Amino acid sequence: MSALRPPLEQPPALHVHAMDDLRFIRQTMEEAGSFTAVPGWGTVAIGLSALVAAAVAALQHGPAAWLTVWMAEAAVALAIAAATMTRKARGAGLSLFSGPGRRFALSFAPPLFAGALLTFVLFAAGHSSVLPGLWLLLYGTGVVTGGAFSVRIVPVMGLCFMLAGAVALFLPAAWSTAVMAAGFGLIHLVFGVLIARRHGG
Repeated sequence: MSALRPPLEQPPALHVHAMDDLRFIRQTMEEAGSFTAVPGWGTVAIGLSALVAAAVAALQHGPAAWLTVWMAEAAVALAIAAATMTRKARGAGLSLFSGPGRRFALSFAPPLFAGALLTFVLFAAGHSSVLPGLWLLLYGTGVVTGGAFSVRIVPVMGLCFMLAGAVALFLPAAWSTAVMAAGFGLIHLVFGVLIARRHGG
């Protein structure tokens, strides 16, 4: 008779506990992972747009017009980064707001905010010649700090930006556009190709 008894159902509390454990394990794995949605070909596109901006900036007369060109380029670069990063993340089945992605953004954003604020302060004070070095240095800092949660090549790229910015701070103002082309143009191009080849587009 005992063989005809239906199997006992698993207690609901045990099932809930198991699901909680699985969620905890998944969250822990996400938090420990790397942010791999840095776009290689998107970085190349940002480099190309910076070279175009440098060519346009070289034709401008006066610091205000020069600054306007680079502010427009910053907006274009951010749009390219957002679009290509989203595309790469979706293709890999990742979330931009996962643990590594969130930490990447939170580490990357503060140096950019500081750079934007200092840009207007320094420009208003008549010190626009230091802006290329400042931008490269703080952008590089953001890439290094955000890159700590990404693949190894990303913080290396950030260090190159920081080095370029440090050098640019001691160069004559006449070199401003060339420095921007070399920094935001060429460094993005080189590392964009490397990232695309090693970690996907």
